[in-house]
Amino acid sequence: MREEYNKIPITKPSITKLEIDYVNDAISHGWGEKCYEYIKLFEKSFAEHIGCKNALATSSCTGAIHLALMALGVKSGDEVIVPEITWIATVEPILHIGAKPIFVDVLPDTWCINSSKIENAITLKTKAIIAVHVYGNVCEMDEILNIAKKHKLKVLEDAAEGIGSKYKNKRVGSIGDAGVFSFHGTKTIATGEGGILVSNDRSLIEKAAILNDHGRDPKINKTFWMENYGYKYKISNLQAAMGCAQMERVNELIDKKREIFKWYENGFKDWIDQGLVKLNHTQNFAVNGYWMPTIIFDKSLNVDREVLFDYMKKRNVDVRPFFYPLSSLPIFDNCEENIIAYDIFNRGINLPSFHDITTKEVQFVIDLIKSFFE
Repeated sequence: MREEYNKIPITKPSITKLEIDYVNDAISHGWGEKCYEYIKLFEKSFAEHIGCKNALATSSCTGAIHLALMALGVKSGDEVIVPEITWIATVEPILHIGAKPIFVDVLPDTWCINSSKIENAITLKTKAIIAVHVYGNVCEMDEILNIAKKHKLKVLEDAAEGIGSKYKNKRVGSIGDAGVFSFHGTKTIATGEGGILVSNDRSLIEKAAILNDHGRDPKINKTFWMENYGYKYKISNLQAAMGCAQMERVNELIDKKREIFKWYENGFKDWIDQGLVKLNHTQNFAVNGYWMPTIIFDKSLNVDREVLFDYMKKRNVDVRPFFYPLSSLPIFDNCEENIIAYDIFNRGINLPSFHDITTKEVQFVIDLIKSFFE
């Protein structure tokens, strides 16, 4: 067994002097008339990077999803199709609106929504499909968009985990009617907390912006006047300042995620070749940002995740469980017919992938996992 290292976290943001200088400037000077300067700059730089004409920065990706669904016309009583495997933040805004999430099974390789099963889930109440690029893996966007066009549905891309991922040379999040991203401290681009809504539809962003400012319409020149209620999911200038610094380093941060994944892929090559494990899958038409290197153990290994977690924790290595099927949570009706999601979740874990992780630390994680089974 290799020597044990200090704590190896699952992930954390990469902070340099650039981020600190930008945030210090926002603290010192970003008030009054300058209180939106970094926000506007962040929105502009992110929209350009993704390849969308418009962006609206928010306090969280959850907030961005809520605003997006409302701007897309989803109302109480409607149904929204979602993948069985995703974080709860994808579906909570559906519940906030009073709509209903309809869970569809995932593909066995990418763990993204199985487009061939979407049409069976469509009813007269269906208004939208949320395509989640889970762990950086890429959805089958052409198939999803064709189904949406056929049934006159809206498509929202949940690209919270998709920074750096591409579908046929288009960055994920820029392909559907709208896209959302997360800048939580665990993500490739971080602002501590934060999110963003992007779209090529200017009217959609304008609707979301009004909703995001307590219902106030900037075209109505009356202070403190609103004709409808709204919300407040605004990002702060301080967070946006950190985001601006991160955007200047975006290619570096994405490249490092891909490099880290390759270290894991090479380290597990013998097990991959034997069919003992599967890692994130990338189709030949896609590019993966590899936000979170993820491993699914073959049934033959008979893994007990909780025992494995305890084993890793005692050796100062932080790993996370693969997402539970959302319909397995007590707040939803169980959908065990989504057999792929229910089959793989308890055999999967996320691996440490913070920006400064070293090859030695990655190898230590690999050796620990292999020693657990030996």
